[in-house]
Amino acid sequence: MANKMMRIVTLSLMALMILGGCTERSKRIYFDGKLYPTREKAVSKDDRSVFVVTVRKAAQGIDGAREAGRHGGSKYCLKNFGTSQIEWERGPDDAAETMQINNGALVLSGKCITW
Repeated sequence: MANKMMRIVTLSLMALMILGGCTERSKRIYFDGKLYPTREKAVSKDDRSVFVVTVRKAAQGIDGAREAGRHGGSKYCLKNFGTSQIEWERGPDDAAETMQINNGALVLSGKCITW
């Protein structure tokens, strides 16, 4: 009985994770005609202005991934600080050979510029 309950809970959690990752098609933003999912997060709780943007599916095209990362950074700063000004540490305008790619994802980092 416990094994059956564990399966139900596991399947329910998997379904929630899959559905949670879905975005309404009309709200998706495409770069160079492709979808580049992004995740933005603060580096630490002490200073939320410093953030990292991870852009999945970077192999589809580095230019699209760069712009998706730029958009993700702007979105993060607007949401948290009301400004889209960013001082990039590792930014979308850096040379391609210096771009950080981890497991197929482009990783950008910066700091939101506040007043």
